[in-house]
Amino acid sequence: MTADAHADPTAAPIRWIVTTQDAAWQETAGPELTPLTDMPNVFVQVDTPQQQIEGFGASFNELGWTSLGVLGEAQRAEIFRALFAPGVGAGLSLCRMPVGANDFSRDWYSYDEVPDDFALEHFSIENDLETLVPFIRAAQTEQPDLRLWASPWSPPSWMKRNGHYAGALPNPFMNSVENGLRPDQVGEEGTDMFLLDEPHLEAYARYFGRFVDAYRELGIPIDMVMPQNEFNSPQVFPSCTWTPDGFAQFLRHLGPEMRSRGVDVFLGTLERADDRLLGDVLEDASVAEYVSGLGVQWEGKRAVAALHRLHPELRIYQTEQECGDGLNDWRHARHAWSLMKQFLTNGANAYMYWNISLLEGGRSRWGWTQNSLVVVDPEAATYRWSYEYQVLKHVSAFVRPGARALECLTYSGYANQLAFLNEDGTIVLVIQNDMSEDMPVRIMLGDRVITPTLPADSFSTFVIPAARDPRRSA
Repeated sequence: MTADAHADPTAAPIRWIVTTQDAAWQETAGPELTPLTDMPNVFVQVDTPQQQIEGFGASFNELGWTSLGVLGEAQRAEIFRALFAPGVGAGLSLCRMPVGANDFSRDWYSYDEVPDDFALEHFSIENDLETLVPFIRAAQTEQPDLRLWASPWSPPSWMKRNGHYAGALPNPFMNSVENGLRPDQVGEEGTDMFLLDEPHLEAYARYFGRFVDAYRELGIPIDMVMPQNEFNSPQVFPSCTWTPDGFAQFLRHLGPEMRSRGVDVFLGTLERADDRLLGDVLEDASVAEYVSGLGVQWEGKRAVAALHRLHPELRIYQTEQECGDGLNDWRHARHAWSLMKQFLTNGANAYMYWNISLLEGGRSRWGWTQNSLVVVDPEAATYRWSYEYQVLKHVSAFVRPGARALECLTYSGYANQLAFLNEDGTIVLVIQNDMSEDMPVRIMLGDRVITPTLPADSFSTFVIPAARDPRRSA
């Protein structure tokens, strides 16, 4: 597609959607594409598309479902339509789920807590039938093509050296709830908490297989798995540390188990600014052959550029947006935008928010608070959309699976935008004005420019339709 094609003045009008702290999702008349008359501030490189975008999403956590249970059926229907229905709201299409309990589950559980059950005779997803399964099915109703990937926070406790789901003692300064861990059971970074012998490794790989099979039987296909959430962090909640060598040993079992089911394996989730934690695993060719992507979150954001450069053949998912403090305020929405820029300008193919829904305050089973897209008031049985929902929607509502990221060259401090090219030729430009005053900006697309004045402290999305082909209209 040429630059001239995007500059065709006969194309349909440009859409312009604006969100400020006081007014969300205000659509106004968009600017026109005009000839270049002055030096632009932003150059959108329309002819050199970057990585493909696979989708945007969030995580199905148990407390997300129980918080929505406070609401009436009609309210829940409104929420799922706004979150998942294509062309309606946020249009989420690629989501995460846990394998067993995570830190926003009702409590600790795994699919097999019977000690030494190597045959997995007691494997069961019965717990999920109350929460995660109906949660996902409600989303599938609005988004039948919803894609899912999964990762565990902890293996069954009998597969671990400390025999416990957690890896760290509660921290009273973080209001952590007692988890029953003894000091002699504490895990350490850079160690393997998993029992790395053949019976445990082989049983755990089959555990993943049983999980995939059980969900597939319910009409919920799992496209991809990651072997461990935050594999270098012992936590007060379900967690398990692994070394690169331990990961490699497990992937030799997990890879064939997943390949036989047509399920991808990504290596992650990396939460540290150290690309070697993944790179050391990929140096083993017998392991790397099973890995088709990488998962990165939190401080891993400082490693994503290096990972993209060193492993251009692998897809990269941002796997969990930093989840805030339960205040759901404008400050953290602005931070959320900075995270999206960090990942998507450095090669990420997908971007995941964290909690879909929580009760007001967002308190977890283990005692701290986090943000969510939907905030539920349990006393009034009402809900509201958070600011972070609006920021995510500014991108996810218009950037469709299969789109390509576009590089933006900027001058004079205008480095505050993301741009994408959809497969139908539309360009999506999302830009923040973080100043306290209105800001005029000149943005070049092909050989033409748009010159909007961005409202103070705002987010704007411009949807520039594909140019009409004059040969078709002749």
